[in-house]
Amino acid sequence: MSPVFKKVGIIAKPHAPGAKGAVAGLLAWLQERDMEVFLDQDTASLVEGRGYKKSEIPNLVDLIVVMGGDGTILSVARLVGHRETPILGINLGGLGFLTEVTLEELYPTMLSVLEGQCQHTQRMMLLVHIHRHGERIAEHHVLNDVVINKGALARIIDLETYVDGDYVATFRADGLIISTPTGSTAYCLSAGGPIVYPTMKALVLIPICPHTLTNRPLVIPDDVKVEVILESQNEDVYLTLDGQVGFALRHRDVVEVRRSERTITLIKAPKKHYYQVLQTKLKWGER
Repeated sequence: MSPVFKKVGIIAKPHAPGAKGAVAGLLAWLQERDMEVFLDQDTASLVEGRGYKKSEIPNLVDLIVVMGGDGTILSVARLVGHRETPILGINLGGLGFLTEVTLEELYPTMLSVLEGQCQHTQRMMLLVHIHRHGERIAEHHVLNDVVINKGALARIIDLETYVDGDYVATFRADGLIISTPTGSTAYCLSAGGPIVYPTMKALVLIPICPHTLTNRPLVIPDDVKVEVILESQNEDVYLTLDGQVGFALRHRDVVEVRRSERTITLIKAPKKHYYQVLQTKLKWGER
């Protein structure tokens, strides 16, 4: 059977344990099979090869192999944009819900992928607009979550929240998380939110350490518009996107979140279903 993919990109977390050997091994394995391989500059520095700007990789390849942790995949997801280049995540040591393939499974998985024997899953993304004085000042796409939280020395903050124009609550809390199903096993889970099956059409709102204990996580449809207005004054409040991009918010700034038209295509590990991933990562069934 001829390979489905001919051009493969490799983007690695360069300082991850074992990254150099893993990249060198995969590069040689792919070249033995006459694959064209493209490395970003940081990854290429591990093997003294030719490197490209990371933003160029999705345009050059049919498949991106990400070697690292979930943070590495999140950074690549923002680069892929509307191209929907498939991503295969290889775990180099962290918890990694998105990088579900281990190094031991790398080559059998790659063989299955190149022969078109692996399934893939489409993950929803969020489109985030930030408005200030009625003017849109920023736009971002995120895979995991949108987080509004207070600085270290700030007091509790007030976040006036609407869904499709309907008032929900003014959350008095350390912050608020708006999460996709994919992000439900990230900060959302740490803050006491539910685990949501990754292909469900839903969003989750999770107040962070709410002042009112009856403010609990809320699961809502994915086709709504969420608006959060910062009501607090003279407090340090920050917006963080996928835990990697962020900036300071001001009084009466509006954070608008809705489902993006973009999706991310993740290749699934062969013979491994989602509940097995939860069992492995969360140690379900162990004592």
